[in-house]
Amino acid sequence: MWIQKEIALSPKKRGFHLITDEVTAQLPELSKVSTGLAHLLILHTSASLTINENADPSVREDFERFFNRAVPEDEPYYTHIYEGSDDLPAHIKTALLGSSISLPITSGYFRLGTWQGIYLCEHRNRGGSRKLVITIQGAIENT
Repeated sequence: MWIQKEIALSPKKRGFHLITDEVTAQLPELSKVSTGLAHLLILHTSASLTINENADPSVREDFERFFNRAVPEDEPYYTHIYEGSDDLPAHIKTALLGSSISLPITSGYFRLGTWQGIYLCEHRNRGGSRKLVITIQGAIENT
């Protein structure tokens, strides 16, 4: 069985945001998959996806501080500056973190570790709503 679906995430401020519950809420089909694989692709070049700590919010704050220091705004050698000082750094951060993740599905749930969650990494000051394409391949539960 294959399912492909596009979902929209609510707008988020710049930073690292847990979106596991928001994604799951828009995928009622997930509950029917006994064993499978989900691929999530963000349809934007200035936001990214990753998996990391889901319990302590200081991790997300530290991520934001690290990436802002590693890829600062307003560098004099940037030439892609038409959409604001946060635009090119957002593209670089996306290139570093990636635009997709793949997750196993077990018994109707994403098979994440105890302390893992899906992050939307919003690298723009005003990124707006972000869209994901989610492709699921798997076996349907026998009921």
